[in-house]
Amino acid sequence: MKMNKTLLSAAVAVGLLSTSGVTHAAGFQLAEYSATGLGRAYAGEAAMADNAGAQWRNPAMLTYLEGTQVSVGAIYVDPNIDIEGTSGANTPANSEDFAHSAVIPNFYVSHKYSEKLAIGFAAGTNYGMETDLGKDFAGSNHGNEASVISMELNLNAAYQVLDNVSVGGGIRYVMAEGSFGATAAATLPVGTTLKYMEGDDTAWGWQVGTAWQINENNRLGFTYKSEVDLTLEGHAKGAAFDAVAAGVGGVGAIKPQYSGSMELALPATAELASFHQLTDTVAIHASVNWTNWSSFKELVADIPEFGPARTQDIKEENWEDNYRFAIGTTYQMTPKLALRSGIAYDTSAVSEEHRTATIPETDRTWLSIGAGYQWSEQLSLDAGFTYILAKDAKMLEDDAASAPFGGSFEGEVSGSIWLVGVQANYRF
Repeated sequence: MKMNKTLLSAAVAVGLLSTSGVTHAAGFQLAEYSATGLGRAYAGEAAMADNAGAQWRNPAMLTYLEGTQVSVGAIYVDPNIDIEGTSGANTPANSEDFAHSAVIPNFYVSHKYSEKLAIGFAAGTNYGMETDLGKDFAGSNHGNEASVISMELNLNAAYQVLDNVSVGGGIRYVMAEGSFGATAAATLPVGTTLKYMEGDDTAWGWQVGTAWQINENNRLGFTYKSEVDLTLEGHAKGAAFDAVAAGVGGVGAIKPQYSGSMELALPATAELASFHQLTDTVAIHASVNWTNWSSFKELVADIPEFGPARTQDIKEENWEDNYRFAIGTTYQMTPKLALRSGIAYDTSAVSEEHRTATIPETDRTWLSIGAGYQWSEQLSLDAGFTYILAKDAKMLEDDAASAPFGGSFEGEVSGSIWLVGVQANYRF
């Protein structure tokens, strides 16, 4: 697969969502855009202007950055997610540590072009995951592997329209690739591929933001990221697709793989944040984030080779909007050393009624600490550490299509995630 497009073909999107509970924000979102923000649980990000990375969450904050600044860093993600349950006639269906670890890099540049105008470039990611439940997982007929790798490039600009008000905006270019697989747990030989799909796409989006400096010690920020519309293109193979091909065109219509596509929208998001300098050494910051996951109702694949049956219902999802609440503190311990901390609560994007084996999506609690050190007048270093506790979530998968290949699945997912990030910032 080429690393130049987003999410996947047909059920690849199911794959992303099938393990959405192991990612670090709601759905299959990633919040990890900088080690600086990681140390405060990303509290108040749309109102913070620590370094060039500030533009990722609110492009208006570019006007607060002097000179030319560069930030580069990475966050190591170590998910520890387990699932326990039963499939079919009470067959144990368990998998331990089925989410893969990853390193999430980022790169940012900002430049104060004039007293009021600033520009910036950002490279990071908002979506990503990789899981492997194994072919011996008794619920593998509902999905046993999934991955998505994405990257986003931003060009941003900001302008100070009033002495205390700045506005900003940017163009977003999203690239990604992904895959999804499901194997038979019964009827066919165990491990036989029922569905395997992979694909990619690219898409454009936009973002806008504003910042209001209420007074010297208090600031509000607001930002909005647009929905990103994708047409996912790739190929599909497996016994389930062969059956459709044979039913439409006979045995001769069966191929090693089939071309397919699917419309999918990455939801719009918004953030309202505040920053308050309480004393010379202590500040607090808070934010509320919203994601329009209610736009995600179903997945429908289009496989032209299937003729009259080209439209294939992949899955009913019925997600709902998600909210994230965070509060953090910054303590300037010495002129060179700043200590950070934060706590956040991320609500689930799916209700108990609609949670299934392919979507172990659940509430998450973030506990974070971090530090920043001013190495020299030009160079500063940041580090952050977060522990995410995922709420145990029950699920039931009982769809008719996959039941003959392993039966229904009922179980519970549990786990936690460790995040460690480092970042270097240089000002010219």
